[in-house]
Amino acid sequence: MTANSACILAAGVGNRLGDMDDKPPKALLEFGGKTLLTRHLENLARIGVRDVSIGVGYRAPEIEAAAEKALFPGDISYVFNPDFTEGSVITLAVMGDRMAAASGPVILMDADVLYDPRMLARLANSGHPNCLLVDRDFEEGDEPVKICVSGENTVVDFRKIVETPFDWCGESVGFFKWSPGLCRELIEGAQAYIDRGDRDAPYEEVIRDAILRDPARIGFEDVTGIPWVEIDFPQDVARANTDILPRIDTGIR
Repeated sequence: MTANSACILAAGVGNRLGDMDDKPPKALLEFGGKTLLTRHLENLARIGVRDVSIGVGYRAPEIEAAAEKALFPGDISYVFNPDFTEGSVITLAVMGDRMAAASGPVILMDADVLYDPRMLARLANSGHPNCLLVDRDFEEGDEPVKICVSGENTVVDFRKIVETPFDWCGESVGFFKWSPGLCRELIEGAQAYIDRGDRDAPYEEVIRDAILRDPARIGFEDVTGIPWVEIDFPQDVARANTDILPRIDTGIR
C-alpha cells in the first residue's frame, strides 16, 4: 500500500558538520543549486505524497520559508520542537499528532540525506506495510545504523553497535514506511523515553524496541547500488558533491 503522507525530521543542529558560526540547518544545505529540503519535497510529490509535516527546531523560520518556496503541490505543516538540542526522540514525540492523524501509511524520513529518487519510490511501493531501506554496501564501524537480518528476511536488530547474532547486515538509509498501527506504537514509545528522562536518545531506539517486540511485522527493501549519502560530517558534504550528485542528476548508475 502506497503512502500519501510524510513526516520529515529536520529539527537538529548538525553539530558534527563543524564549528561554523553561521551553520545552516542540514536540510538547507545545497547540492546542485537545490537544498536537501527542496529535493525531498520534489521527490515526495513524484510518488504522490500530498501531505507533509516537518519537525523543526534549529532556525525553524528558515526551514519554513524554504519549504514554502519549493512549490510543493500539497499541504505542508510544521511542528516545533523547542528542545531541539536534545535527542531526536523528542522530535519524533512532538510529531505524534501528525503521524497519528494519517489515514494510511506514513513515510518517516531524516532530512539530511542526498539520494536518488528511486529510493522513495521503492519504499512507497513496497508490499511491506512496515518497511525499512537497507544498503548492504557500506563501511563498517560504529557510525552507521545497521539493519541486522537473520536468514533471508527477519530483521533481528537495528542499532549502531549491535550485539545480537545475525546472518548479514546493511546500513539503514533513514527512510521508513509505517502502518497507522505502528505509527501509534512509535509515538507511545517515544513519549515513554521522555517520561522516564531519557531525553537524549536517538529516535532509532524507539524503532529498535518495536522491531524486537515483533520482528515478523517488519520488512525491508534492499536498495544496494542506488546512490545516497547521509550528511553528518564535512567529508560527507564533499562526497555528496563529487560522487553522489553527479550520479543522481545525470542518471549514471
